[in-house]
Order: sequence, then structure tokens, then C-alpha cells
Amino acid sequence: MWGLDQLTKTWAVAALSSGRVVEIVPGVFDLVLTRNPGAAFSLGTGLTAALSVLAIVVVVVVIRAASRLRDTGWAIGLGCLLGGALGNLTDRILREPSFMRGHVIDFLHIHHWPVFNVADCAITVAAVIIIWRTWRGIGLNGKR
Repeated sequence: MWGLDQLTKTWAVAALSSGRVVEIVPGVFDLVLTRNPGAAFSLGTGLTAALSVLAIVVVVVVIRAASRLRDTGWAIGLGCLLGGALGNLTDRILREPSFMRGHVIDFLHIHHWPVFNVADCAITVAAVIIIWRTWRGIGLNGKR
């Protein structure tokens, strides 16, 4: 997931930096480059360093939980969470304007919805799976 996220962001920066918008489904979905200093929906734009630290905590917690995984659903959910968190964390660490304050590359745009990226999709899928497994009472070990 991390690799796909970084690959698509590299493409987006190269192909869309000039302000170019690529219409995929006219009036519904297009590709447009934005640089997001905040969290989802561009909230918390002044909290970029804190969001970086939060992402590091998420990565550490997921890696520590991995040794207890015995359930495929949890493995997929936590894998998506790890890939998404690492994808956006990579941007915050390596992209402008500075270390731990970098802006996340977003480029997927469904009209009437904020612009997002592959990492955001992975985090959303992770949230659905984690809520679903928790609601069903299934632990990391696969037991109820």
C-alpha cells in the first residue's frame, strides 16, 4: 500500500503540478494536485508536526500488535492502516516545507468532497474493517 501511495503521488506531482486537471468522469471525478498541511479535509493545518508524531505512534502500535495477529480480517485492516499512515507520514517527513512539517500530496477529487490520496483510501478501509471486527467481537487472535 505504501509503495502504491508513493508511486501515485510521484506521478501526480509530475503530471499535475502545472495546475492541470484531468477529468476522469466529467462533473463527478477528476485528478487535481493539492498540498495539504493538515489532516483529513484540511483540518488542523497548524498541527502538522503533531500529526507527524501521531502517525509515528500509530505505526509503532500497529507493528507491536502484528505479533499477536491470528485473524485475516485484523491483518488486512491493520495492514491498510500501517500503509496509509506510512504513506502520509513519508510526505510529512520528506516533502516541503520542512522535516516533520511537510505537506501531504492529495490528488483524487470526487466533486463535492475534499481531495484525497491512496493513503487516505487505505486508512478509510482500515477504519471500516477495524470497526467491523470490533463490532463482531473478534480479537486480534481471531477469537470472540
